[in-house]
Amino acid sequence: MSITPATDATELESGVRSYSRNWPVVFDRAVGATLYTEDGAEYLDFFAGAGTLNYGHNNPQLKKALLEYLTDDKIVHSLDMLTTARRDFLTTFAEKILRPRGLDHKVMFPGPGGANAVEAALKLARKVTGREAVVSFTNAFHGMTLGALSVTGNSMKRGGAGIPLVHATPMPYDDYFDGDVPDFMYFERLLEDAGSGLNEPAAVVVETVQGEGGMNTARIEWLQQLQELCRSHEMLLIVDDIQMGCGRTGGFFSFEEAGIVPDIITLSKSISGYGMPLALTLVRPELDVFEPGEHNGTFRGFAPAFVTGTEAINTYWSDETLQRSTADKGAVIESTLNALVAKYPDAGLVAKGRGLARGLQFEEAEKASEVCRACFERGMILETSGPLDEVAKFLPPLTITEDELGRGLSIFTDAVDAVLAQS
Repeated sequence: MSITPATDATELESGVRSYSRNWPVVFDRAVGATLYTEDGAEYLDFFAGAGTLNYGHNNPQLKKALLEYLTDDKIVHSLDMLTTARRDFLTTFAEKILRPRGLDHKVMFPGPGGANAVEAALKLARKVTGREAVVSFTNAFHGMTLGALSVTGNSMKRGGAGIPLVHATPMPYDDYFDGDVPDFMYFERLLEDAGSGLNEPAAVVVETVQGEGGMNTARIEWLQQLQELCRSHEMLLIVDDIQMGCGRTGGFFSFEEAGIVPDIITLSKSISGYGMPLALTLVRPELDVFEPGEHNGTFRGFAPAFVTGTEAINTYWSDETLQRSTADKGAVIESTLNALVAKYPDAGLVAKGRGLARGLQFEEAEKASEVCRACFERGMILETSGPLDEVAKFLPPLTITEDELGRGLSIFTDAVDAVLAQS
């Protein structure tokens, strides 16, 4: 078959593609919080690569470090051989992220993406404890590979596996019963009842804010109780910080506010700072029991991602400026969402989230998609989340300017007004 430049690229790509259906334009370049199409149209980006671009598109400081590295013919691919880029990332991450937070976790590079980090965490938890079962939570999302999918809640995504997803047990997330059932009563009862049929879990895996699950936010007290429950039943606590880490909720780790110390932490998305593939599985030293090469892969640390990741930490995590800015901007979004909730008391709107991970839930699920389409028509992209796509989800770059944030919120408010006025 001959292919001409005029051929529609979508004819060549698998039907599994999704985002290009929601935003049917051809993007060409991007700077900061703005995307540009090939014909020059501009779109405010309140999506940020699903949380992969916390520092914006083509961040100039990160780009400078990357170009200098590549121009000097430095190592790009090295499996897990020691390189200057790898060493610099590890020492910077330890000195500026782990140690100031009292963490002594070992850093494992499991592969290029978040699902790799989750798979390594589950595998390690089972090896350490000798148990098979892992507890996850309703509406959780941890990835699309079989192990990660087994602890994911979305039925549509689980259905794509084609085989039974086993050795995982879902439990109710915080406020799943709208406050009608005391926290952990169901989970604790099953753990303590010899007739419950629940095998002793190796670990519990949790997101402090369920991004894909609908911007559900766990309370500090719930997270603290979860850690206590894990310790009392000798279960490892795994916090999946792939989307909510790297400053998305304020602190570098989303669990910092709760004062808990997970046994295993997964990071990816914005850890490279520049949208390049990189994933980490952080493990307490006594859990670092894999034999050399027992868990491996071809892309266990992409050197250019080490370079931009190191630069991002040095630039944004040497003080609390970004953390304070994220809290302030998050409060602005929260105020706008609360105003919409008050403006439409009969629409069943709920403001959700924390930091710069925010969402507006619609009682009529289809309204969220309609609002996102209306935003796209007005020059802004944002996606939906939740089991029914009932939440319009905000994930702007943390570096978004106050003017850009204000423009985006004006677009969103206008879109909500337009959609709900038709109801």
